[in-house]
Amino acid sequence: MSGVGKSTALVALQELGHHVVDTDWPGWSREILAEDGTLVEQLWREDRMAALLSETRDEHVFVSGCTANQVAFYDRFDAIVLLAAPLEVVLGRIAARTGNPYGKSVAERAQIEEHVATVEPLLRRGATHEIDASRPLVEVVETLVEIADRAGRA
Repeated sequence: MSGVGKSTALVALQELGHHVVDTDWPGWSREILAEDGTLVEQLWREDRMAALLSETRDEHVFVSGCTANQVAFYDRFDAIVLLAAPLEVVLGRIAARTGNPYGKSVAERAQIEEHVATVEPLLRRGATHEIDASRPLVEVVETLVEIADRAGRA
């Protein structure tokens, strides 16, 4: 969900030397546009994701994103982690952030509230783990690494 700290956690994981992919980065997703040019939805580029997940590597890969077609890859992940935070925390973070303009308008904030109510429960059902992302960043990142380490040994 927007504002839970996915991008911030990825930066911290990358600083620790982990391989990270934010599917909001250019090239990882494709936009589906309405006839008037407005964004309808964003989907993972399945060719890129399949190639990433088929690579053999000795390190963990942390992938971040939220799209309708991500479920097609669930069986290829060792763990699926939902970062969740109370709505007031999410909205506060979005209001304070400067690097991402999404969520600043009244309409976008209403969309975020709707997604927390309707999309987050669906994500929760598909997750193998859930982390309270209102906890300090260092704890969130430590928990992500612990989950990856355990999943890698399973």
